[in-house]
Amino acid sequence: MQLSAAPYEERLTAPRSWWLISLLVGVSMALIVLPFGTLPMLGGLAGGTAVAAVVASSYGSVRIRVVGGHLIAGEAKIPVTALGEPEILDAEEARAWRTYKADPRAFMLLRAYIPRALRVEITDPEDPTPYVFLSTREPARLAEALRAAKTAA
Repeated sequence: MQLSAAPYEERLTAPRSWWLISLLVGVSMALIVLPFGTLPMLGGLAGGTAVAAVVASSYGSVRIRVVGGHLIAGEAKIPVTALGEPEILDAEEARAWRTYKADPRAFMLLRAYIPRALRVEITDPEDPTPYVFLSTREPARLAEALRAAKTAA
């Protein structure tokens, strides 16, 4: 497998506050089953916290990678040769592209807790997807990795 000139990998992990929320979900479950006794209350605390933590972990496990001449974002695998010039979006512009500027045909990998994003046009005429919108904590580094992979391809 050929690696790109500037490999890039990012995991869009959930923020720390979500783990506190997972604990609060567990406390809520414990309070719900409290009338049934101490043991069910402890089970509700453990079970509720565990289920909420699994949900937070799975939501934050999505990755964005540039490797082997491809952009891999979640389930999408796009060759860098089918991509146009990346556009770095600040928080305000990213919000606009998530809402009123959004095209329903676009591939969007959104995470509400990440304010910045990268938008890249799809240049393949056979592909009906107009662009890729990716929430990312490091849009400049991702854009540079895409440019380097494209020149290496």
